[in-house]
Amino acid sequence: MSGKQVFIFGAGYSGKAFARANRGTASIFGTTRSEEKFEALRQAGIVPLLFDGKLTNEIGAALEKTTHLVVSVGPEEAGDPVLNAARQAIAGMPALEWIGYLSTVGVYGDHGGAWVDETAACRPVSKRSVMRVEAERAWLRLGEDIGRPVAILRLSGIYGPGRNALVNLENGTARRLVKPDQVFNRIHCDDISGALWLLISGNRGGIFNVTDDEPAPPQDVVAYAAHLMSVEPPPEIPFDTAQLSPMARSFYGENKRVANAAIKAAGYRFRFPDYRAAFDHMWASGDWRDGAPRSPMRGVKG
Repeated sequence: MSGKQVFIFGAGYSGKAFARANRGTASIFGTTRSEEKFEALRQAGIVPLLFDGKLTNEIGAALEKTTHLVVSVGPEEAGDPVLNAARQAIAGMPALEWIGYLSTVGVYGDHGGAWVDETAACRPVSKRSVMRVEAERAWLRLGEDIGRPVAILRLSGIYGPGRNALVNLENGTARRLVKPDQVFNRIHCDDISGALWLLISGNRGGIFNVTDDEPAPPQDVVAYAAHLMSVEPPPEIPFDTAQLSPMARSFYGENKRVANAAIKAAGYRFRFPDYRAAFDHMWASGDWRDGAPRSPMRGVKG
């Protein structure tokens, strides 16, 4: 992988975890919307650049030498902000070998708790997931137009150091919402990193569900974290009576079990195949609070 240059549009939580997993085999550039976040990017091994929806000279110069493009910027009503600003520049990138787009399992919508894989119909429920489907299609079309492989990584609820039920229990924000038969998939940020590096190493395109092996009720995750901490779990709250934001409530409108056979067939082996393995590791190592020395839960529901 020597000589690779990776450019991350939207170097947030997952992007920084990805960069920290770099073994010195690539140079990594990444964007943020705020200069206040530059130092955090540098500490993760990322050369920081500003992106607020406009293509700058600095970004253009970095794209000229980029071999692998990772996009972790969500779509907006006006479309994909990266494509809106930089489609022409990306299409003309002379060194480009591969594009990776970080999407969400939300594109599948509600399947009544049934298993889905990458061949399942996308029938998104929320507006944000409808926009994700359109963004996926736009990136795949670009790949076809320029003859480059595009990997769509459909991520489930992201967690890791600083974002997990252990942190939520410590700061008093953990809740155990109970909706009968509801399950969610999850993915540790280290496994997002691992899947990305694997796909980059082979310039492999396609659609991949990047999610763990065990869809589980969200209240079980909180109870397991409480067990590790030797504290009483918060009381169960019936979903119907819970005070939730519209976005939080919308998550519970989708119930599915997401299969991950495609990324395994590509050669990936999960470091944390279920939440228990991940929480055991984080608790035993102390690697669960923000600012941990290794990779930092957006989205562990509960």
